[in-house]
Amino acid sequence: MPPTDVTTLIRTELPRLAGSLRKVGELILEDPAAVTHCSAAELGRRTGTSQATVTRFCRAIGLDSYQHLLIELAQERGRGEVSDWGTAEIGPDISPDDSLERVVQVVGTADLRAIQQTIDRIDLDALERAAQALARARRIDVYGVGGSGAVTQETETRLFRIGCSVRGWTEVHAAATSAALLTPADVAIGISHSGATRETLEPFEMAKERGATTIALTTDPRSPLSRTADIRLISSSSETSFRAESMSSRHSVLMLVDCLYVRVAQLTYQRASASLALTDHITPQHAVKSRRTR
Repeated sequence: MPPTDVTTLIRTELPRLAGSLRKVGELILEDPAAVTHCSAAELGRRTGTSQATVTRFCRAIGLDSYQHLLIELAQERGRGEVSDWGTAEIGPDISPDDSLERVVQVVGTADLRAIQQTIDRIDLDALERAAQALARARRIDVYGVGGSGAVTQETETRLFRIGCSVRGWTEVHAAATSAALLTPADVAIGISHSGATRETLEPFEMAKERGATTIALTTDPRSPLSRTADIRLISSSSETSFRAESMSSRHSVLMLVDCLYVRVAQLTYQRASASLALTDHITPQHAVKSRRTR
């Protein structure tokens, strides 16, 4: 697996696990260092499950074996000891009595960590294929609702600025209508933290049926959105108090969007440059000039 913290992977997968598998994940997150000294059988006893359950848990989060989990935990601990993130001093929890300084440290550290973990796990081949598809697309649809709707609009804004024929859809009926009109010359991007949002999945699946190239941006590589997509780009999140994973993941998703935007601009350099040159004057023209007072 890529050099992404395995505890982050477990934290991401935990909401999708149930029963005994969830118990194993919760215990690992409580004390990852202690787990590195446990056998699979002992971890099973501590969680009230079994050695077989521990093995199933490892496979459920995408690891080959319990030994693979132990290696990942040890490597993560090693990275933490030499890291500049300061994670030993700053955890994810914020209490009502914490100072504003601590709030800034916790939130900032969580966002920076999520972005770095996303960078670490980027599939460069998938990113390149996605950018190539966008660069040659006749038309681009972007689907996302709720919190992902904001990212959808940002994606539209970026690609539109460099001359792409793109539209962001945050309402399912309009999105489905647009998807039904796509062709194999087009591209559809689905944005969903869980990868299981019906309002995003419905037009995304329709775009796939119409032959459009489909690109998923999500945190779950095994979600319905990921399984439908031709190309998958996976982001990370780092939850803190008052901010669910779906909120904290937006920074890392936007980082992926920015990577796509810049790569598409490279691939369509003449068009992108011309588009930027034609529009650069618009924002300054609408800036209010300050009035100096004596």
